Amino acid sequence: MTATLKAMMDWLPVERKKRIKARARELVAEQMTLSDLRKARDLTQARMAEILSIGQDSVSRLEQRSDLLLSTLSDFVDAMGGKLELIVRFPDRPAVVVKDLRDPSSKSARRNRRSRVRKDAHP
Repeated sequence: MTATLKAMMDWLPVERKKRIKARARELVAEQMTLSDLRKARDLTQARMAEILSIGQDSVSRLEQRSDLLLSTLSDFVDAMGGKLELIVRFPDRPAVVVKDLRDPSSKSARRNRRSRVRKDAHP
């Protein structure tokens, strides 16, 4: 005879149930979409659009994209009051946090800034 999940959970001690539910919440939290994050922060797409100075339709499109620039993702997370961190994991060493992804003094940032200035200077 096979038992249902509910029957199995009912049979477990209270402390064990609490640990299982806590771990389930952790697993769900690890798999949140941008839309889920925004909703968890009690923000509407309209409010996000206002904070980011873009249209609500743009927020909707951002939330549905599967591939974003890190700067776009960082701006989105910043607008929700968070901070984006990029962690690299290798099988043979501890995790590494990549720092200064958006450092304005970096070579690529300076190159992009010069490129924008040149484009603005020449109509």
